[in-house]
Amino acid sequence: MNGRSAPSPDGGHPQPPRVVAVAGNMGAGKSSLVEWLRQQFGMVAFFEPNEENPYLSDFYADMPRWAMSSQLFFLVRRFQIHREVLRRAALDPRPVVQDRTLYEDAEVFAAHLHEAGCIDARDWGTYQDLYRTLREEIRPPDLMIYLRCPLKTLTQRIRRRGRDFERKIPRTYLASLDRLYEGWFAGYDLSPTLVIDSDRLDYVERLFDRMEVIQAIQERLNPGPGPKLPLKSE
Repeated sequence: MNGRSAPSPDGGHPQPPRVVAVAGNMGAGKSSLVEWLRQQFGMVAFFEPNEENPYLSDFYADMPRWAMSSQLFFLVRRFQIHREVLRRAALDPRPVVQDRTLYEDAEVFAAHLHEAGCIDARDWGTYQDLYRTLREEIRPPDLMIYLRCPLKTLTQRIRRRGRDFERKIPRTYLASLDRLYEGWFAGYDLSPTLVIDSDRLDYVERLFDRMEVIQAIQERLNPGPGPKLPLKSE
């Protein structure tokens, strides 16, 4: 487990509620980590809007036909979630945790579909213009947690959870997403980061793993000697 930390705050002004984002490939365990963070730290959780996307089942059945429609839905919906996160942070002192971000939608999922020829150059230009416009309107999270997981484990987890629209996902698709995720995360510098090897660390069942993750999150959200982000039970 590793990552990059932010400089210490000056301590002169009240800190706004912390916003944590969880990134990672399909099957990496994002939703499980979001729920765990909600329980451990009392965070307000925002989950990925998969079930809301009216194009998703059609997309997995015919990617070239439905790629642009599906990605536009995700991009706009994710932007709305980012804005709702900021509204909630302004009204509620509790920290916030978000399942996936606008950056991944554009720089991983849509980028793969463009590379694969499912989104042509004209549509890709329009999509990129919209992405850049929306990206300027959101505040980056205070911490980006990246879940890294081997492809074999991702495939097994996706098969076990049994979502109908995921059964036709080819292994090559997951491999391409994994490559793009690694490239995107290597260049991400908008906030402190934390990498969790989600096939190795069992923060739900194993105490030492749990304390390792908790300590890493607290240190990155509150660098320096000041008070750390409290656990819900504290």
